Amino acid sequence: MLTEALEHLVSGIVSNPDDVRVREKELRRGQMLEVRVNPSDIGKVIGRQGRTASSLRTVVDALAAGEQVRVDFVDVDRRGGRRR
Repeated sequence: MLTEALEHLVSGIVSNPDDVRVREKELRRGQMLEVRVNPSDIGKVIGRQGRTASSLRTVVDALAAGEQVRVDFVDVDRRGGRRR
């Protein structure tokens, strides 16, 4: 549920919603949601001084109902698929 909700929220912010991917990973300390967007959209997802990213994390924390959830935002260079 968290993955779909976060993907929906991020898709509404970016110019390239088809490029949004949210991947769930299990960590020892809890769950991590890795958000991948088109490189041209990373600024929109992070926002000024990280406000948009912080707001998205707040919404995910509220939906998580007390579970530990970490949210990472990654832009991917399409040519090589490498992280920046």
